[in-house]
Amino acid sequence: MSKKVLIMSASTGGGHNRAARAIKEELESRTIGNMSIECEIVDSLKLVNNTMDKVISRGYEKSALYTPKAYGSVYRFSETTIASKNEFKTNPLTSLMARKFKHLLNESTPDLIIGTHPFPMIALSTLKKNNNIHSLSRSESFYKSTKVDIPPMISVLTDYTTHSTWIQNEIDYYIVGHEYVKELLVYEGVDSEKVKAFGIPVEKSFLSHRDRETVLTELGLSPEKLTVLLMGGSFGAGNIKETLEDLIAIDRDFQILVITGRNEHLKDKLSKMLDSTIHNKNICLLGYTNKMNDILASIDVLISKPGGLTTTEALLNDVPMIVPYFIPGQEEENLDFLTNCGAALRTTKKYSLPVLLKVLIDDPSRLDNLRKNIKSIRKFDSAVNISNLVVDILSSNE
Repeated sequence: MSKKVLIMSASTGGGHNRAARAIKEELESRTIGNMSIECEIVDSLKLVNNTMDKVISRGYEKSALYTPKAYGSVYRFSETTIASKNEFKTNPLTSLMARKFKHLLNESTPDLIIGTHPFPMIALSTLKKNNNIHSLSRSESFYKSTKVDIPPMISVLTDYTTHSTWIQNEIDYYIVGHEYVKELLVYEGVDSEKVKAFGIPVEKSFLSHRDRETVLTELGLSPEKLTVLLMGGSFGAGNIKETLEDLIAIDRDFQILVITGRNEHLKDKLSKMLDSTIHNKNICLLGYTNKMNDILASIDVLISKPGGLTTTEALLNDVPMIVPYFIPGQEEENLDFLTNCGAALRTTKKYSLPVLLKVLIDDPSRLDNLRKNIKSIRKFDSAVNISNLVVDILSSNE
């Protein structure tokens, strides 16, 4: 016998799937009495259908790369208008997802559901709500067919912010990255007992790493020099070329590691730019790497956009961030969180990247202060604490 947990994720950026894998890894090491716990990760966008998946995940990718302002305005529109409270939650996509989930739940009969993306939790909440409604409108007529049992639901927020569409009465618990985010949810009307500030989960493998000397030497960099990592998240978004040009022009002694991820076009462009530029910096240009745990533990400053997972991984490695670009919406709000906690610096027109970095290099105590602040907000045991909560819920339902 075993208990079944469904983890609902979505392929919009790297963080949701990584968080899902971290929870699965920890949960499957647990038992309840003599029963094991079986976890299945479901990509909820692929569940709806592959066409819809491509529209949404590629749409996110394109908006991240080319039109961050447009993405931000859509995010803010759904955040501030009546759409966020009503239409968004019962739009055709949500209804289509609810239909598919009904089939999935009847097939797999899970004992508990965890969501690392808001879309599936909206659809599942809609299903749960309509289980208890007798007078259904025509648009909701498909709910009249056989009812489906919806088990307890836990929503894991993978950014350091909240959004009104994520808040559903039918969700039993919310897992958030920090007490600040808990306060945001409580302010929106969520019962504080339902919100657990456990942190954003990462896989155990991420928390172990090789030493700085080995890692930097392998990359052709010096373990003795201050090392700056420049990257743009899982889609390589952000104006990395201009940022790299700014870094090269800074008259200080430091070295640069650039990671372009899966964006081969960007890597080629930067390589050509470096070949045609006279400079005295030691620069390593990397494409996709699966050694981020080693790298983040070996650098001194991270220059990147503040995605939820990037932010979490930087915090767990005591790495101060300078943020010169972000996608408006969740990333901008992650940056608000980091700066309010004194864990990152944000560039402005006057306080440019060269100005900020020169001051950090000239006065190492400023870097130490940022690291001290990071130590006060990071949370290591998120997956463990989420698993403890799941075990408690499943045990009490015996």
